[in-house]
Amino acid sequence: MFDFLSHIPLVGGTLTFLVPFIIVLSIVIFIHEFGHYIVGRWCGIHAEAFSMGFGPVLKTWTDKRGTRWQIAALPFGGFVKFLGDANAASGGADRSAIDAMPEALRARTFEAAALWKRALTVFAGPGANFILSIVIFGLIAMGSGRPSPDLVVGEVKSVPGETIGLQSGDQIRSFNGQPVSAWKDFEDFKYRADENSTPTYGVLRNGEELTVSGPFPWLPIVSSVNPVTPAAKAGVKKDDLVIEMDGKPIASFFELQTIVQQMTSREVSMKVLRGSEVVDLAITPRSMAYEKEDGSFGERMMIGIGAGLSVAPVYETVGLLGALDAGVGSVWHLAKTFVRTISELVTGGLSVKNLQGPVGIAVASGDSASQGPLELVFMIAFISTAIGLMNLLPIPILDGGHLVIFAYQAIFRRPPSDRALQVAMGVGLSLLLMLMIFATFNDIMRL
Repeated sequence: MFDFLSHIPLVGGTLTFLVPFIIVLSIVIFIHEFGHYIVGRWCGIHAEAFSMGFGPVLKTWTDKRGTRWQIAALPFGGFVKFLGDANAASGGADRSAIDAMPEALRARTFEAAALWKRALTVFAGPGANFILSIVIFGLIAMGSGRPSPDLVVGEVKSVPGETIGLQSGDQIRSFNGQPVSAWKDFEDFKYRADENSTPTYGVLRNGEELTVSGPFPWLPIVSSVNPVTPAAKAGVKKDDLVIEMDGKPIASFFELQTIVQQMTSREVSMKVLRGSEVVDLAITPRSMAYEKEDGSFGERMMIGIGAGLSVAPVYETVGLLGALDAGVGSVWHLAKTFVRTISELVTGGLSVKNLQGPVGIAVASGDSASQGPLELVFMIAFISTAIGLMNLLPIPILDGGHLVIFAYQAIFRRPPSDRALQVAMGVGLSLLLMLMIFATFNDIMRL
């Protein structure tokens, strides 16, 4: 099974980007190809070669089953070559070589395996990517926990100089006199009616009901920086407090969002408070795709940062079942978003300029690594899911294309002709190369 992982466009100093890129790509490629290899082995199909990378071979060894493992110089792809494959791309069987094999050996070829075994072996590559993502997202959920449903305060963030009475351990009952019963209720208080007033919280503290002062829920504090965005390029960091944008003072996160949406794509000044230091940045907002509440997509001016409550909740421990649920839920959400994105791209509802290629993946990996190990691990899970989904597209030469061919064979009780397969593989390869070139051009123009 051949992989164009480094060439497939995604719906995302040299060493700063190259090293994380190689780490992310190598892990995702290995898991994908190992999925093909191990399931093929379980199905009785012999793997002649397992390669990590292309080009000159740096190291090779043969295991006791006769599979040649190798590491090549260019870590931007990989392949598993099964017995009887004409080439690493699994574009067809080498029928003359298969016919010359002893019957016992011929039975171990990919071509001789039952149709369901071949289909399972092909699907195992994307399936392994999904499993990796589920495990990573689940472990992240176990490590970080989930917000306490009873509105217990864990951490309070505020603007320097403010007098805050809200404390860790308080159980919030109301905000500015309005009752709240869940963290999502704070979405009703996105804008400050009076920037000079101090918000109040009704809380339960040690069995006593109190009214105390607290920070505005949606202070312009950066909770996350999305990779390959104007904010990442400008050097915005997590936990920065945005105090000024294009010369305008900022009092809330959604005020910042409104100001950015009204901008054109030009460089503007941005002031953030980082610890006790005011940092001047230059940032260029750009039109970016976003998901609307109804699940469709639109475009608006953005800088690529996430909002977070200034009153952080206490987090509860997540068990194995909860972690599994979180992992599967995250992958399922990404899958639904992927399908909607492809649909919008095909119908023209979403601009193709949002496609990202190898350069975009490299920059995203570098941006994630700069934010910390956890963000890089999250990027591995995200890319793994995206690669698994992309490989399931019904394009010849991808795993999804092979599955379509097997479905054809199951329905019509015969495989497509060799000529038809050659044409289909050529079309698929040409399409992928064109997409790669176009996505790379998008990457370069975006950067």
